[in-house]
Amino acid sequence: MTAIRALRRTRALAALAAALLLIQPVSTARADEVRDRQWSLDMIGAREAWKTTKGAGVTVAVLDTGVDAEHRDLRGAVLEGKDAVGFGARRGDRTWARHGTAMAGIIAGRGHGPGGADGVIGIAPEAQVLPVRVLLEDEDPQRRRARATRGGALAEGIRWAVDQGADVINLSLGDDSASAHPDPKEDAAVRYALRKGAVVVASAGNGGEKGDRVSYPAAYPGVIAVTAVDRNGARATFSTRRWYATVSAPGGWRENTAYNLGVFDQDGTLVGTVGLVTLALNERRAEVGY
Repeated sequence: MTAIRALRRTRALAALAAALLLIQPVSTARADEVRDRQWSLDMIGAREAWKTTKGAGVTVAVLDTGVDAEHRDLRGAVLEGKDAVGFGARRGDRTWARHGTAMAGIIAGRGHGPGGADGVIGIAPEAQVLPVRVLLEDEDPQRRRARATRGGALAEGIRWAVDQGADVINLSLGDDSASAHPDPKEDAAVRYALRKGAVVVASAGNGGEKGDRVSYPAAYPGVIAVTAVDRNGARATFSTRRWYATVSAPGGWRENTAYNLGVFDQDGTLVGTVGLVTLALNERRAEVGY
């Protein structure tokens, strides 16, 4: 697949994801309190989309702080992954895989209990998650060391995930600090992913109230950069407003999975669109027969 075709495919999937955001929600009775608080599902019309697909056959690489494969809402959804950092908190530590597990839950949570009716359900609950640890949690004592010595982990992780067959690369991360700048290795890794036919989705940034600076990897060419709207459909004040923004998705406080916590609230600008792109990719595959 040429870079031009990959870019066109990315834009087409972004357009389809945006169209799915406009589907009217379907009201259904839900017994679980956690599920009731997942307002973003109704906002994007997830239940209507599930009549067509739930993301089966699509692999989403979650490049983050790690994913807890044993979380009760993610059992059976998480593949064997990679730790591109190599040190820091480990399973059982409170600062291990909290953010990454939350993101994986929004994308592909399967719930628990009879019929999966309880707990967190993801937007693409039949998709598979490929976890790649490329950074450490903010509270991890080794985070500063990782930033200083493992700066190439993101580029390495993108290439590894693509080589494992990931269809979607989820980047719920970014650098929008005053010193942020494009990294040639990261840019090349994104281009590699696009050439291989993967879709790359990244947070546009959470610096809307802190200078609204450009964020990478969202600003690399070909990336679907996602901004946030609140539960009323208005632009979330924390969300970065920049030229590279491609589509908006629900952001702000909502229920997610989290390691060692069951569920917790997390704000973000990205994973709703990742789930929708996953559904769109699955539907497109069904249409063309691959």
